[in-house]
Amino acid sequence: MKTASNLPATQAALSILVVEDDPDLRDALGLTLRAAGHQVQLADGGPMALEMLGRTPLHLVVSDLRMSPMDGLEVLSQVRKLEPQLPVLLMTAFGDVEKAVAAMRGGACDFLMKPFEPDVLLQHIARYALVPPQSEGLIAVDVRTRNLLGLASRVAGSDATVLLAGESGTGKEVFARYIHSQSARARGPFVAINCAAIPENLLEATLFGHEKGAFTGAQTAQPGKFEQAQDGTILLDEISEMPLPLQAKLLRVLQEREVERVGGKKPIPLNIRVLATTNRNMAGEVEAGRFREDLYYRLNVFPLAIPALRERADDIVPLAEHHLTQAAQRSGRQLKLSAAAAAILAAHSWPGNVRELVNTMERAVILAPGNVVEAEHILLPSALKPTTTNTVSPQTAQLPAANESAGLANTGAASPERMKDLEREHILATLASVGGSRKKAVEKLGISERTLRYKLAQWRDEGLFEEKQA
Repeated sequence: MKTASNLPATQAALSILVVEDDPDLRDALGLTLRAAGHQVQLADGGPMALEMLGRTPLHLVVSDLRMSPMDGLEVLSQVRKLEPQLPVLLMTAFGDVEKAVAAMRGGACDFLMKPFEPDVLLQHIARYALVPPQSEGLIAVDVRTRNLLGLASRVAGSDATVLLAGESGTGKEVFARYIHSQSARARGPFVAINCAAIPENLLEATLFGHEKGAFTGAQTAQPGKFEQAQDGTILLDEISEMPLPLQAKLLRVLQEREVERVGGKKPIPLNIRVLATTNRNMAGEVEAGRFREDLYYRLNVFPLAIPALRERADDIVPLAEHHLTQAAQRSGRQLKLSAAAAAILAAHSWPGNVRELVNTMERAVILAPGNVVEAEHILLPSALKPTTTNTVSPQTAQLPAANESAGLANTGAASPERMKDLEREHILATLASVGGSRKKAVEKLGISERTLRYKLAQWRDEGLFEEKQA
């Protein structure tokens, strides 16, 4: 058997979780993978592995099949529930072949038969590890977003119709463009049409095109959006807003892969990929009779649920920094976020999602006089609403909004400095009450771990907090 020191280092370091209850084999696997340049986390069994899952982004899980009290099949099942796109590679002995077959049916990417050589392990890792290609402007720091990016990357390799669902402002079109950019049609056109923005009487001609004289004002023939997307991708944005009569015509286009212009008699063959987005519950729309069931199933070949920004909290500050840089560059400036400003952003619930965050960064560029965006330059919606009970400055008004998310009451006329003191006292008291456990503290406070880390780091730098070492 080759020693780890004789193995060549890989070109790209991957983050791998190894689950093995045999300490000698676990250490040997860790040594082999680290020698190949990978970042490795070691778990002595299923329970420990599930605790570690989600702490940092992973590219692959390597797990033994025969373990106790939780075997590899259960580990696989739990990983599928928590991070459905994360590949799981199982290790098994010859006598467990039937279980290995069951594991493959359960979603394992492959299995290794013990004993195996280190280079065989590395070959499997290179083949199956999830490394979704990055795209400029698409920030994927949070584990949920990285998993979603992996799904998008995989479906991009096919021509399957994708339905992207999510709240307004979550970036559905950004993900749609990512799918197009990673597909074989990337060199073809990407044509997007907002079904809610075009009047009903014009939508059909806009989608399918029209011949000369098809209606009053049609002085020349015009190709529709479907024809314009030939050999590329068409995005039907907010598809749930399409009128019912037009849904029937769209269904035929999707089924036959051909379009007939308004006023025309000759069908035009289509070679396109179809993506659609919605901010509604499509199953509910079908049940209510507002959307055709057959069209829904035609579009919902591969559903992608885009989580709200509050559900991928680790993306908030990186997204803010990205859009701050873009907004500042348009003004010929260079700006960065202070720790206090980042903490306020991380604590906000973002009902308007990424679109609201972009607007907030635009305002910050206008308000920040220097090169640093401070807390008082972050104006959130609660700060922009007029108040009938107290008259306060916008700078004072926005601070309680962040504090309320940390479990503090809005004290109205308190100064910004006092509000910060109250916030710090409340958070540190809560942290002390749970024995210093950050996980328990954020659950009681109702904030994210990232927010807590920012605040503690800020207070530590200011000499207001000293963390006890275990």
